[in-house]
Amino acid sequence: MSSGNNGAKKAEELHPHPVMEQLKNVQYCVNSPPPWGEALLLGFQHYILSLGNIVLFPSVIVPQMGGGNDEKAKIVQTLLFTSGVNTLLQSLFGTRLPLVMGGSYVYLIPIISIIQANKFSVLQDPELRFMHTMRSIQGALIVTSSFQILLGFLGLWRNVVRLLSPLSVAPLVTFTGLGLYHLGFPLIAECIEVGMPQLIFMVVITQYLPTYLKLKRPICDRFAMLFSIAIVWLYAAILTWSGAYKNENEANCRTDSSGLIAGSPWIDLPYLFLWGVPTFKFGDAFTMMIASFVVSVESTGVFHASARYGSATPVPPSVISRGVGWLGIGTMLNAVFGGVTGCAATAENAGLLAMTRVGSRRVVQISAGFMIFFSILGKFGALFASIPASIMAAMYCIFFGYMSSTGLGFLQFCNLNSFRTNFILGFSLFLGFSLPQYFREHHMYSVSGPLHTNSRWFNDTMSVIFMSHATIAAVVAVFLDRTLPFSNDEARKDSGLHWWDKFVVYTKDVRSDEFYKLPCQLNRFFPPY
Repeated sequence: MSSGNNGAKKAEELHPHPVMEQLKNVQYCVNSPPPWGEALLLGFQHYILSLGNIVLFPSVIVPQMGGGNDEKAKIVQTLLFTSGVNTLLQSLFGTRLPLVMGGSYVYLIPIISIIQANKFSVLQDPELRFMHTMRSIQGALIVTSSFQILLGFLGLWRNVVRLLSPLSVAPLVTFTGLGLYHLGFPLIAECIEVGMPQLIFMVVITQYLPTYLKLKRPICDRFAMLFSIAIVWLYAAILTWSGAYKNENEANCRTDSSGLIAGSPWIDLPYLFLWGVPTFKFGDAFTMMIASFVVSVESTGVFHASARYGSATPVPPSVISRGVGWLGIGTMLNAVFGGVTGCAATAENAGLLAMTRVGSRRVVQISAGFMIFFSILGKFGALFASIPASIMAAMYCIFFGYMSSTGLGFLQFCNLNSFRTNFILGFSLFLGFSLPQYFREHHMYSVSGPLHTNSRWFNDTMSVIFMSHATIAAVVAVFLDRTLPFSNDEARKDSGLHWWDKFVVYTKDVRSDEFYKLPCQLNRFFPPY
């Protein structure tokens, strides 16, 4: 009898881990908010993390446009305000997932193309050049937002997403995180004495301290970001005040080099068309629309990761399409208020859900409140926005890693012992790395990339598509998964489609209403299909 029990126990030990549709060790899922005090601190963490995305983009773009610290502070303040509003809209009426909205680096190529246009480069007055460039960017974003709104609310994106399977979602979500590798250690290396302590503190506090402290509440891993930033930021401030950084190439180490505090007003309310009446040009708008398509692909990956870390079921295609429509509204708000980029779901904040194991939508709504509040109180918001970029990069190493790993989690629904599965997965992952790297290396030496046609907007369009790791990996995986023939009925299960079918249509799984149903009977206007 004991021999039989031992045999059963041994067989159980050798059995693979069970497949899980939802993560079970998430303490607070999408619909279960933590206590208010804890929720406020968690929301503040999301706000601090979002600042890296919001500050870095204008810091790169505004000087090239001819703007100074005042213009940069104003754009950061505007983006902070619109990101807060967009986060609220997405959590209430969009996907209803715990997503934080920000900008996307995909828009960098079309924006730089506008900046380098001959009609602006001949302007000698920097302030005049900045104003005209901003108006052109705003015009392109307005057209782009209209395209994205139609793409989402007409259900066109729903038809695209229905082509996905767990096998093709895996490289999409994985590269949504891994594709941002250039924001990790390369930025840490620009100020290694500040970035490395932040990275080490984060790993020690989240992974090692909970084992030794044995606390009743998960304080270390849940609030590690606040603890580590407070310590390393103070350390960086001491180095700055002591005069350790005097050279220009050490500006990324200083806590007072951003110029945001001096350029920000004490109190200021964003208003429409701050920089004047937008201007429109076909080439600029077309390239920006292609960028919005790529952003929709990458945001789809973030949607799936956020649902996973929020312990929700996989997002139905109709809900993803609805979310893309609200991305378009977010891009419209960025444009009319004078933001310099479009709207996107941020991958780093999805990673923060994994570290804290809190996927509550109330937490990100609180973070949206912090964004709006500190965008109005300019000086206070600029104080937090002056955190050195190397500190933010250290956190990206962890949160983009979490983002990537959830993509690999979808492979549990696939048959990894199938040669067909192995080919699709390996080929899409390799091309997802290799092809964008080829385009990126060419962009380092020529603005137009590897294509040198007479049409600059066509060159930029191709670069926008082929420099997105997530887009290339997903397109290759979807194409192969849908075109390579199945040898028999069992082979269809290799891609996980047998498990995925019930999530393709909103009404096939009763849990869809629990996580994604709109409040106040709004499903009448945005019906799920």
